[in-house]
Amino acid sequence: MTIDVAAQDARLEALCSLAQGTREFMDAVALTEVGGSEIAAVAAELATLTARLRAAVRETPQPLEIGADGTVRHLGNAVTGAANPHALPLVVERDPEGGVRADIAFRPLHEGPPSAVHGGISAMILDHLLGQAVAAAGVAGLTGTLTVRYRATVPYGRPLVATAAHTRSEGRKSWADGRIALPDGTVLVEATGLFITPTEWLGLKVT
Repeated sequence: MTIDVAAQDARLEALCSLAQGTREFMDAVALTEVGGSEIAAVAAELATLTARLRAAVRETPQPLEIGADGTVRHLGNAVTGAANPHALPLVVERDPEGGVRADIAFRPLHEGPPSAVHGGISAMILDHLLGQAVAAAGVAGLTGTLTVRYRATVPYGRPLVATAAHTRSEGRKSWADGRIALPDGTVLVEATGLFITPTEWLGLKVT
């Protein structure tokens, strides 16, 4: 059993390393200025590597896992998943004073308007943070509505801070507020979310 677990952990560590390398590759694709012949050569190598990975595939990304200590790990998540190349990946921490926070550094790959992050990317990050906030409050749910207010363009390549906090609950409904801001507190994007706790989740302990 121990050997199997160790082997699985080593495989997941390698998968996360591969995902990080893929993020760096994606950034390089977005910014490269090499010649056409070199791009074609890299594309051919990439096709070969893709075929190697497709030799054995699963139907879904890495699933959500809950450890014996209650720790939740979802390596396939599009926002936080270390094994998902699409993810930043965002590292969400609980704030001792309540709510959650995360340090963010968007990449050029996230560009929408010139030199700024796409609004949909900001919304995705806040949706996730708001959901984490209600979960941290013990009332985990799925997004019902998300209202986003864009107060300024969000830069990439600069340190940013995202925060969210649960504000209230009524029955299976819970609300949370969040924002993305510069380190000095200047708010760039604000959001409010309504989350609905599925009936099958009622009574489950959220840690």
